[in-house]
Amino acid sequence: MAVAPVCVYSRNGRHLVCDPRCCSATPVRSSLRCHPSSSQDVCSSSLSFSPRDLPNAHSQSGIICKQQMVGGQEVARSRMVARGAARKGLVQRGGGGRFYFNFTGFPFPLGPFLERRTIRKEVDKDIWMFEQEQALGFSSVTTNIRMTVIKLNSGGLWVHAPIAPTKECIRLLNELEAPVECIILPTFAYEHKIFVGPFSREYPRAQVWVAPRQWSWPLNLPLEFFGIFFAKILRDDDISTPWEDEIEQKVLSSPEVGIGPYVEVAFYHKRSRTLLVTDAVIYVPEKPPAVVGKEVLLAAAKNGLAVKLLSKGKEVPNDPVVDNVKNRQKGWERMVLQILFLGPSNLLEPEKTFSQVSKRLIVSPIIKTLVFNKVPDKVKKWVNSIVSDWKFRRIIPAHFAAPIAAGPRDLKAAFSFLDELLDASNGKQWSSPSVFFSTFWDGVGIAFPADDMKTLSSLDNFLVSIGAVRKTVSERKR
Repeated sequence: MAVAPVCVYSRNGRHLVCDPRCCSATPVRSSLRCHPSSSQDVCSSSLSFSPRDLPNAHSQSGIICKQQMVGGQEVARSRMVARGAARKGLVQRGGGGRFYFNFTGFPFPLGPFLERRTIRKEVDKDIWMFEQEQALGFSSVTTNIRMTVIKLNSGGLWVHAPIAPTKECIRLLNELEAPVECIILPTFAYEHKIFVGPFSREYPRAQVWVAPRQWSWPLNLPLEFFGIFFAKILRDDDISTPWEDEIEQKVLSSPEVGIGPYVEVAFYHKRSRTLLVTDAVIYVPEKPPAVVGKEVLLAAAKNGLAVKLLSKGKEVPNDPVVDNVKNRQKGWERMVLQILFLGPSNLLEPEKTFSQVSKRLIVSPIIKTLVFNKVPDKVKKWVNSIVSDWKFRRIIPAHFAAPIAAGPRDLKAAFSFLDELLDASNGKQWSSPSVFFSTFWDGVGIAFPADDMKTLSSLDNFLVSIGAVRKTVSERKR
């Protein structure tokens, strides 16, 4: 649950650095069939500047770098190669322009602080995903953050949840050879909000649309503080938007949660039958996303202080960590459990809990505990509206794996805990049929391990005691 107001972005510090590294995408296999878009990777060439070139490379605004031609024929040829690869739907990796100064977030700043790699994947005709790494402060806990781009019938691009506008990211977006028309902020959460202002300045002609009831903590600052100006508000089932013939939206806005409302807007792209969400549901892949580097995976595999504290009293060895598949996997599993549970019961041996939360469509334990459990009736109404009105065949969230081959039944089963909560609040001792049957559906319906939920439950109790969040609905009549 994001709570920071501070937005810091680079102006004159951004520069292009050539880095032609490549790595292969890792297919994800599961019962819900989370598909990789391609197994082929292409390194596309890019211009390179040294730091001394920066004063002449920036426009007067100090934000948008001008192109400098170095060997015109070679540059033209590299662009032709890149465009050809884009038309074939190949994954674009490598290249320069990854520098982006980002030191923001309370109480933990969001990394990486100086460099962000961007990966582009083609999902379907006229739909692309752009991913970058998202780290929690100075720790080795990291995952991916995703921007989804759809080409509208007008020929313009509709951009969902912008990521950091590095030169590499902007280059990969511009290779689609279409103007950016609409920029969408689908949530209040600051890890998505902080990039909207800088991103929109790269495309000043694009219209910015934001989720309603924007807020920040500890200071509730206006959108202009984040560099977001003249934004329009997303409305539930609004038929006046420029994309209304192609994309529909439904708003979940719940001011009753606590110190601020939880706000998220779901979208449905009708032509491709794709549901887009931000944080409502996730699908943890068995293997780490390609954008997560081996260095952070190996760092998480080390038996540091967190592992010693969360080892269930077992002896923790101090063996050095060598670079191999097993240790990279251990690092990924440990990071996932810390992201989902904050303080899981056993980081020393994460395999068992990881197997219970991965390769299935779930609601994050944090969102479930601190948000959805507080207002299950409102969340259920939102989910039921999505399930009844939209016949989607896949889901693209803003984190972890995507696209997820899942439909309305899968989404409803992931939220089956809402029925159980509502039954408990009404004094019923039995669960609804949807809760019962969801346990038999492969890959959906899950009860998180009680030991792993202890830290989250303690945090929830503390926040309730100081009035920061409401009680869980089933506890209000006690």
